[in-house]
Amino acid sequence: MDIQVATDPRGTIFIDPDAYTDPAAWHATAAALRAESPVLRVEAEGFEPFYAVTRHADVFEVSRRHDLWHNTQRSMLMDEFTWQFILSLGIDPKTLIHMDGDEHRDHRAVANDWFKPAAVRHRQQAIDAIADEFTQKMVDLGGECDFAQDVAVPYTLRVIMSIFGIPEPDEPIMLRLTQGIFGAADPEYLGDLTDPMELGTGAINEFGDYFGALAADRRANPTDDLATVIANGRVQGEPLNEHAELWYFIIVATAGHDTTSYALSGGLEALLRNPDQLAALAADPELVTNAAEEMIRWASPVRHFMRYAQQDTELHGVDIAEGERVLLSYWSANRDEDVFVDPMRFDITRPDAGELISFGVGAHYCLGSQFARRELRSFLPKLLARVDDLQLAGDPQWTAANFVGGVKHLPVSYRVR
Repeated sequence: MDIQVATDPRGTIFIDPDAYTDPAAWHATAAALRAESPVLRVEAEGFEPFYAVTRHADVFEVSRRHDLWHNTQRSMLMDEFTWQFILSLGIDPKTLIHMDGDEHRDHRAVANDWFKPAAVRHRQQAIDAIADEFTQKMVDLGGECDFAQDVAVPYTLRVIMSIFGIPEPDEPIMLRLTQGIFGAADPEYLGDLTDPMELGTGAINEFGDYFGALAADRRANPTDDLATVIANGRVQGEPLNEHAELWYFIIVATAGHDTTSYALSGGLEALLRNPDQLAALAADPELVTNAAEEMIRWASPVRHFMRYAQQDTELHGVDIAEGERVLLSYWSANRDEDVFVDPMRFDITRPDAGELISFGVGAHYCLGSQFARRELRSFLPKLLARVDDLQLAGDPQWTAANFVGGVKHLPVSYRVR
């Protein structure tokens, strides 16, 4: 993508989706910015100006001060033409990542109990069963597969759909809608672009039809699933309106599997490039808890979020006026030399792995973090107990996406035990 940046041209790495397909080059540029311009003003053709925040401490500080730095409806970086086009289609996104203050607190409370550690532990048996199923799938594939597409994506999708209470036959519908529109900007996932208006409105309408019917059923026939919780959710004593309910379903469906599948595929790619780490995990499954943290730090599937200053302020010596915005670069912050010892080294025994900032901080801390961790911790020991000689069988491919992305193709070979 040819993007004209009027300020420091290195700011292109935060905008250009293709930049994320070359992680080594991206991280080399980000390291230089952390050292030289940790709060970098970026002015690029077609984009409203923003400040790219690359240091862990600054990303943490902005995230912690949710009174000063707000989420808005424009919580992801997007060019002005695309944003205006989305509005012209009548698409009006309104999820937890588009809210702040009391509104965010009240809407988060609708499903919050479902994502607490005790509630997630209650789902462990179901997660284990799904992990067993997809480990067996690898066995059945006979020694070679595209781990990202054949295993990571359907495994994480199955987990979130089981939490929702969506039947297995409907999973392909959910995968097509979430990946095609909201999961990544990569052209591979966008489908037929000959009619972009139909692409956008058609997906929203299909989501609305599906989840509208699901919500109506759960109000009439409540069960022990997340769909029932959302369908019967109340904010300040009133039922969720149809619009808020739809977007609640959408954010859980999309965020609940894309990010975790990228953490799993990206983490496994790192293990395969560091066979000593893979061997250590295979020899001692108890390492999986810290290994999962390191995999999530390394992959950082959510590349950024935008925050907007609610008053004139200062960040790392840079004056930022009320209404101006910052891009919180999680991919950069998770490789910060001031926090992580030798941050470009993948190490499942890393003592500072817990300092990862992939899930955010404070009021906006990721609801699904406990599920993501458990999905990785559940799957990896089962996989390594069933296969030997696991190795790359080709070059991994990364998504061209600047918001949510990771390893989209991971060809592997292995020997079934």
